[in-house]
Amino acid sequence: MEIASKYDPSQLEERWYKFWDENGFFSSQPDDRQPYTIVIPPPNVTGVLHMGHMLNNTIQDILIRRKRMQGFNALWVPGTDHASIATETKVVGMLKERGINKTDLSREEFLKYAWEWKEKHGGIILKQLRKLGASCDWSRTRFTMDEALYDSVIEVFVDLYEKGLIYRGVRMVNWDPVALTAVSDEEVVYEEQQSKLYYLRYPIVGETDKWVIIATTRPETILGDTAVCVNPLDERFKDLKGKKVLVPLINREIPIIFDEYVDMEFGTGCLKITPAHDINDYNIGIKHNLPSIDILNDNGTLNEKAQLYVGKDRFVVREEIIKDLQAAGYVVKIENYVNKIGLSERSHAPIEPKLSMQWFLKMKELAKPALELVENGTIKFHPDKFKNTYRYWMENVKDWCISRQLWWGQRIPVYYLPDGKMVVARSVEEALEKGRQLDENITIDDLRQDEDVLDTWFSSWLWPISVFDGIRFPDNEEIKYYYPTNDLISAPDIIFFWIARMIMSGCEYRKEAPFHNVYITGIVRDKLGRKMSKSLGNSPDPIELIEKYGADGIRAGVLFTSPAGNDLPFDETLCEQGRNFSNKIWNAMRLVKGWNVDENKQQPNYAKVADEWLTAKINMTLINLDNMFNDYRISEALMTTYKLIWDDFCSSYLEIIKPPYGEAIDATTYKSAIDIFEKLMQMLHPFMPFVTEEIWHLLKERGENESIMVSMMPSASTYNKQILDQFEVASNVIAAIRTMRLEKNIPQKQVLQLFVKKNNNEAKDETFDSVVCKLNNIETIQYIDEKIDGALSFIIGSTEFFVPIPSSIDVDAEIAKLTKELEYTKGFLVSVEKKLNNEKFVASAPEKVVAMERKKQEDALKKIAVIESQINNLKK
Repeated sequence: MEIASKYDPSQLEERWYKFWDENGFFSSQPDDRQPYTIVIPPPNVTGVLHMGHMLNNTIQDILIRRKRMQGFNALWVPGTDHASIATETKVVGMLKERGINKTDLSREEFLKYAWEWKEKHGGIILKQLRKLGASCDWSRTRFTMDEALYDSVIEVFVDLYEKGLIYRGVRMVNWDPVALTAVSDEEVVYEEQQSKLYYLRYPIVGETDKWVIIATTRPETILGDTAVCVNPLDERFKDLKGKKVLVPLINREIPIIFDEYVDMEFGTGCLKITPAHDINDYNIGIKHNLPSIDILNDNGTLNEKAQLYVGKDRFVVREEIIKDLQAAGYVVKIENYVNKIGLSERSHAPIEPKLSMQWFLKMKELAKPALELVENGTIKFHPDKFKNTYRYWMENVKDWCISRQLWWGQRIPVYYLPDGKMVVARSVEEALEKGRQLDENITIDDLRQDEDVLDTWFSSWLWPISVFDGIRFPDNEEIKYYYPTNDLISAPDIIFFWIARMIMSGCEYRKEAPFHNVYITGIVRDKLGRKMSKSLGNSPDPIELIEKYGADGIRAGVLFTSPAGNDLPFDETLCEQGRNFSNKIWNAMRLVKGWNVDENKQQPNYAKVADEWLTAKINMTLINLDNMFNDYRISEALMTTYKLIWDDFCSSYLEIIKPPYGEAIDATTYKSAIDIFEKLMQMLHPFMPFVTEEIWHLLKERGENESIMVSMMPSASTYNKQILDQFEVASNVIAAIRTMRLEKNIPQKQVLQLFVKKNNNEAKDETFDSVVCKLNNIETIQYIDEKIDGALSFIIGSTEFFVPIPSSIDVDAEIAKLTKELEYTKGFLVSVEKKLNNEKFVASAPEKVVAMERKKQEDALKKIAVIESQINNLKK
């Protein structure tokens, strides 16, 4: 078979992926093997691949491929999330391009367009994951709006409502005035903005020319004020008890209240209280039984309750009200002020805290067993530090606002009767049946279903269960076989919003944890430490990177500096390093496959010991890799495998066994080299699947449907530590002789003699002598009892090595060079000993610093002794 001179991933990645997929290597069905299951964190159906996805899915693929090769029945379930807000925003945008307004459509008409958009665009990210090499069982692809998953969400809502855990009420929520829906905390992003701090006078009722001054960044909300609050410990305001002030411009009387919540150091120490438009004000309002005046419409314009500026946008009003306040003499001063503004993640509109009638899920009782599963170690976080983050969330859990004012999503299964009463039911037919128990005369036409849909997270919290239809059919074969799953790979920003909630649903509906381990990836950042994002324009296109460096190069690149939980300082040169690794392996394969084999040739000793050494190194590495994967040190596992292949196999082993120029290699060594190469490709395959599959097939003849991805991963066994230690010494000897040749300008082709003097009555070790001879062009190695005068020398450990001075060396020039080096080293020693002889330095300097100086002294003395010995040998 002709092998290409250069490795070209573009020619083989698509071919091999198609081969894997068509042969069903990704698929899984329950059988008698031990399952290993991962469910993908479902990306938004609106999404495209970004660097965070690359990191997360590379790690998942490494885990699933490794377990598959270890004999597990490995299943990686793919799928997407319907992403209510994001998708609805996309659909509204598509309709605008067609000249259609959402408000002109019925719900059913809008949903037809939504499904049209989903079918056209919704599978993009999953197709992109194929290019990365993701070995998901695509036949099991799930979507959170699939019938089974949709019905599961409805079933859970009904169940939780009947258990008294779901209720409806008016609460403060994050309101998106553009998307016109409540949004969850994780859908709010905070950005620093240059704002203004406005100092305003509130006249005190019944007192002439007396007022309190408040500071606010949102003057438009004063129209909804229902109190002014001060700290009871603040001496400046102790005479204000029982008094009232007038809201500027509208002259509504509001009380002055006292609460320790107020920060006496902020602003003026007086705080305006607007319960309808600030969560902290809302809580104070409840505590002090204050009325709540909601002055905003859902779209961010002011309503009649504001009395002024009705119908105008909140930010327009901000400009106008300040002018009016200044004209009326209420403005004391205006300062520049930097504060954080909450923005809707989807529409980028500033969020309004808003009182709204919503559906809520009680979380406190659900959180208790979920916290215990982590506290008792049933579920482990990697790294462990995220356990504290989880604990904080769970101990401070608040009720979950689960309703969204959208059309795309699972519609809340609540039906209202004409008299306002409601029933919760799985279907309109069941609702009618329940409704007739309240009013026997009602018909289906009398029922009105709740307009809201459920929060997207209310479907994804069931993901590990619902993908196996375990809500509707809790005893089905698949949920019993694949659940609980094994590992979850996720990001730190959704520990509570998704991970914790999945644990809660697992406790509630399966009475056990949904997974055993949670691996938290870091955040991919640019060279400046900024999180990669489209808005900053600092994130490369992963598909373009794959086209440039190959999927294997990208997979290796994102892992080279990404230990669990630590951010990844991404640099494109990492991908280049990954591609270079592919090229290195390719060239090694071409070298090996290019050798002629002599079946009658005896295996030389240097090749025999090289086989023994590398076999031991591989077995040691396999043991270490098992430990690394058990500890989820996946980046370290890649680097360990990388060094084994690049340094030990390519740079050392192949150099040792390579036959002399023009000669054939013996069959025994060649077979060992192929077997070792094959084993190394299996070890590397989970990390870099494409290049390893290609090389695995080129190394040996394979069956038509054979694949490295379903071959058995080499298993760890005991190894010969002694031979590893012996090789380490031999490597140092080889490096020392090469350095000597370089420094003394001794050509590599010049044959040398090597003499070895063991000290301390050590036994001679000839294990790697043949390797030292081959790699250093040494004719013989002799062991001696006495030093050799007039020879070049070096020391490794307690062993001295002597090389008779070749005739090519200019002895006088070499002595002059060594003398100069000796003088420098002696001068350096004097400076070190000057410090050590200074009692004040030794007494006051840190212990580590003093120890470092003593080490410098010791090293200098040894070096001086060696140089002096070399000079003496040259003079004799």
